[in-house]
Amino acid sequence: MTNFELLTAADVQLMQGLAQRVTATNPEMVNAEATYGELAWNWGKSHAAHGSTWPRRLWFAGGRLVAWAWAQLPHRVLRSDGQWKDVTNANLVYLVHPDHADLIDEVIGWYDRIAADVERTVVPTASDGFAVKQWAAHGYETDPVSLGDTGFWTQLNQRDLTDVEEPVLPAGFRFRTADEAGPAAAVRAHVDAWAPSTYSAEAYQGVRQTAGYRGDLHLLVEAPDGTMAASTIMWLDEVNRTAEFEPVGTHPDFRRLGLARAMMLHGMRRVRALKASHVTVACLGAPGHPRARGLYYGLGFREISRDAPLINSRHNEREPD
Repeated sequence: MTNFELLTAADVQLMQGLAQRVTATNPEMVNAEATYGELAWNWGKSHAAHGSTWPRRLWFAGGRLVAWAWAQLPHRVLRSDGQWKDVTNANLVYLVHPDHADLIDEVIGWYDRIAADVERTVVPTASDGFAVKQWAAHGYETDPVSLGDTGFWTQLNQRDLTDVEEPVLPAGFRFRTADEAGPAAAVRAHVDAWAPSTYSAEAYQGVRQTAGYRGDLHLLVEAPDGTMAASTIMWLDEVNRTAEFEPVGTHPDFRRLGLARAMMLHGMRRVRALKASHVTVACLGAPGHPRARGLYYGLGFREISRDAPLINSRHNEREPD
């Protein structure tokens, strides 16, 4: 097996730093999996269970990180319904600074070696025409599952915070934070919204330890009966004066009451008070997934970039790194 280094918490902070630098000048070049907040969320909730299947590689120039690649190899996940799910393919998350675009071939070569014997997926941003062309030259094609009305491709959306309306909750509901409600309530809110979910108390502990997590920006809506009916985490990027919602979820019994809308408006006003000038949120972009997109568009968000899912089912011979 090819030797590799596993992704660490220190690596994630470096990777977030590159995401911030690229966001500052070319936000459309950062795909939805490589943002400041998404990196923290995905690392935090899953590293304890799956970190042993996460090889990474970092590229530096002049002492600064200019590219990174994070491969997620096949593994098993336990869901909240007690069922195991086998993930049989590899997936790559990566980011290359536009000033070092030629490194994409090294990223592709490393990924093809590290995951040579399994199906490989990757999601570059559609805005990066050069990278998409290079992936195609290495045998990657549009993932057929992403085509059509129910495709799974993701778009990143943004709105400014110049004018944010006052949030309104139904009678008896109230806003809470994870700091106030406690870990058990925060975990339950997520699991209820996303069931069957792989989230757990251990996963939440990992999220709380990530760079960028703030319990006062982990927002919940409490129902009159004490149920945490909706929740979201906001990831504040002070460098770029932006904040990202990830994830956003509502308990099935409390949907269509305007809770997510009110919660997000509440969050926008909160980060605006912390000097943020705009916010982002990702959603599925295909026509057959209108619900979240409709919510976000109704709040004034508009697409700033979309991902281009690619796949390579060809098995390669491993080569030395």
